[in-house]
Order: sequence, then structure tokens, then C-alpha cells
Amino acid sequence: MNLKKHTMKKITTVFVLFVGAILLTACNNKQSLQEYLVASQEKNSFITFDVPVNFFQPKSDEVSKEVMETIKSIHKVNVVGLPYKNNEEAYEVEKTTLKEILSTDTYKNLMSMKVQGVNVKLYYTGTEDAIDEIIAFGYSKDFGVGVARILGEDMNPSLIVKMMQEVKFDGSGMNFGQFSNAF
Repeated sequence: MNLKKHTMKKITTVFVLFVGAILLTACNNKQSLQEYLVASQEKNSFITFDVPVNFFQPKSDEVSKEVMETIKSIHKVNVVGLPYKNNEEAYEVEKTTLKEILSTDTYKNLMSMKVQGVNVKLYYTGTEDAIDEIIAFGYSKDFGVGVARILGEDMNPSLIVKMMQEVKFDGSGMNFGQFSNAF
């Protein structure tokens, strides 16, 4: 009887630990980048827009097959920005929030740089040869804080850089004035 009681106690302990572990993982309050982008659309002072894929057009008919395949690998581009001017407190909060989101294991650091006084970090999801998402996160007290997310399938970062040099941007139907004036 003592052995039976001892076994039941062990089973109960293991069960409680198992349920506790499930509850802890299920109650993860970390915000995803997708949730952040959606929530930012409804916040005052934020500038958000989606760039349609047809925005990327070859400069000529002579672009390489690689560039055309790279253009086809891009499905969607989301951009969210908060100007620094008149949003100093929100700037710090949003910068910290984005740093926390991008510091998870989901996003792999591709590179960091400083361009014209703006701190820029590039992240990706997927594998190095088949990237599904590229994230550009930038911030500066001169401009503000922002994130751009390129969604695609099997994207190659070096080919995306090459593509950016060989495409023209067809901005018809897009109002970038609001975005550029803010920054």
C-alpha cells in the first residue's frame, strides 16, 4: 500500500509539472511582428502602408532571369513608421518594443549598419538560401523609428540587392508624400 501511495504521488507531481509547463508556454505574451504591424495601423501618428508587388518593375526588357525570378519571389511589402518629431516618448517605447520582438529566436540577424545617421538592422526568417521574410528595422532621433517587412518565398538577399539596382519603382497610385514629408 505504501508503494502504491508513493507511485500515485509521483504521477500526480509529474502531471502537475506537465500541466504547468503547458500553461506557461500557452500564456506567452510576446507580441509578434505581424501583431505589431496590425496594431500600428490604428495608432495615431503612425504612417503605415503596403507596397504592392507590381510596384517593382524592370528598368528594361534586358534584365536578367535572376532579377525577374527575384521579383516573382516577393509577395508583399509592409512599412510602418513613427516620426520622432512630436512623438519623443512614443519613439522610445516603439523602438524598445521592436527591439524586443526582433530579439526572439524567430528572427536571425543579417547585418547592422549606420546609414546617414540612422541605425539600421536587417533580419530574416527561413534559411540563408531560402529566405521567407526580410525585416529592415531603423531608428534615429532625426527621423523616427520604422520597420519594413518583405514577405516572399525562397528569397535570396544578394539577388534582392541586385534586383533593387535593376528595377524602377512605379509609384503610380501610391501616395508617398505623406511618408516622405514625415521623415
